[in-house]
Amino acid sequence: MNSMNSINNNYLTLINKLSISNKRSIARLISIVESDDKKATIILKEIFHKTGNAYRIGITGPPGSGKSTITNQLTKHLLSLSKSVAIIAVDPTSPFSGGALLGDRVRMNDIGLLDNVFIRSMATRGSLGGLSKKTIDTADILDASGFDYIIFETVGVGQSELDIAKVADSTIVTLVPESGDSIQAMKAGLMEIADIFVLNKCDRPGADKAFISLQTTLHLRNFNIDSWQQPIIKTIATNNKGISEIVEKFEEHNAFCQSNSICKEKRLKNYKLRVIDIVETLLREKTWNELNVKTLENSMEKVLSGNLSPYELADKILRNI
Repeated sequence: MNSMNSINNNYLTLINKLSISNKRSIARLISIVESDDKKATIILKEIFHKTGNAYRIGITGPPGSGKSTITNQLTKHLLSLSKSVAIIAVDPTSPFSGGALLGDRVRMNDIGLLDNVFIRSMATRGSLGGLSKKTIDTADILDASGFDYIIFETVGVGQSELDIAKVADSTIVTLVPESGDSIQAMKAGLMEIADIFVLNKCDRPGADKAFISLQTTLHLRNFNIDSWQQPIIKTIATNNKGISEIVEKFEEHNAFCQSNSICKEKRLKNYKLRVIDIVETLLREKTWNELNVKTLENSMEKVLSGNLSPYELADKILRNI
């Protein structure tokens, strides 16, 4: 029996109806992917051939740097260009429900009901990279639906934001003039993953000084003239200033990547990492079957007393797979 026959008619219908205009099918399939691993795997296998057309943009940066406002304004601008946009807003996990805590859909309610926009809030679920493990699966569903752009807006958690570079074609790092954020970006590793820097809230004091500081740092780091030169864009997102320049720059970055085969190399690397992650997850699930869980629990006293090495116990557990 092939995989499609193992999905009941409801799921088959959802997959066949997958399109930008059918938000109910999109939402239902995402919910299945988030909650049901068996059905999710089958669904993701069936839709994968439809993916690869959407341009994926990551927006990250310190808390309070205006990521949601920039995402909102970028979406409006792309809609004015007759493009469709899907937004995955990654929020901290609620300690009570396990779901998304902040709910960016509330902050973006002026665009959430538009025809060519789909917004999904997702919880980090403890992921140190600020991205849920299901985030990339959700992006595949949105890609297969036909969206032109997928925007990942990640929770601002400093050094653990680096996972965004593994899922985005272009990564935008947002900063603000205060608190020496340009220097903090270098310490946090954001300097390495940024394709575009956005210095937001430039109507505040210190904006010019922060711009020069960041510009100087970039000049010191960019020794290879053939590599992509990370631009710095000044914005006041609340007033829509600088938004069109951001769009121009990630389109330039896309063209640069295509002409230098960088996009292909990056996607190959990211797919390799994804396959490794999937294999490790499957092995973890297969390893911790009922027998091995009991073996672990029943052997801990021997380990504690020194009669059994943790390595010996690990070998025993692996033999039970």
